[in-house]
Amino acid sequence: MKGMYWTLGLLAVGFLLASCAGGPPKETGESPCPEWFSNPPRDPDFLYATATATSRDVQLAINKAKTEGRAELASQLEVRLQGLRKKFDEEVGLGEDAELLSMYSQVTKEVLSQVLVGTRVAKQYTKREGMVWRACVLMELPIGAANKALVDRIKANERMYTRFRASQSFQELEKEVEKFEEYKKQEGM
Repeated sequence: MKGMYWTLGLLAVGFLLASCAGGPPKETGESPCPEWFSNPPRDPDFLYATATATSRDVQLAINKAKTEGRAELASQLEVRLQGLRKKFDEEVGLGEDAELLSMYSQVTKEVLSQVLVGTRVAKQYTKREGMVWRACVLMELPIGAANKALVDRIKANERMYTRFRASQSFQELEKEVEKFEEYKKQEGM
């Protein structure tokens, strides 16, 4: 009888140790990227954006991260957002037997259209994670270059508007000349 309890006790301890040792690895909560990723620098002369991406190819991971970083910089300059939210609640049943069914969905669309002049990678980090590469980048954009691009765009728009207005004024002038010529014909001048 003692042998049976002894065997059961060993089996219980074995099961306990097996259950503690097995299972998926616990997440540490640490970022897969360096400290600068979570705390980008602040500088009045630059805009900064961080981004990360993964791929089986290290260069593709870097390219994807740089593209995401540039998109983030563009959104800091100008972004157009559209959103849709839906909420549906329905209660079925009576009294304590009632059941509340609820559904919520949210969709956001972000549209970016920006010319970025002078973006570059300020810092870059790559790390192998199993079968894939992770790339972390810190992109920077000199604000002076962004301001110059904005001023150039405004000037180009002003030139286009001026040309349009000149063309419109010329058309109005031609119409007035045609009216005057028609008037001269009618008066026999």
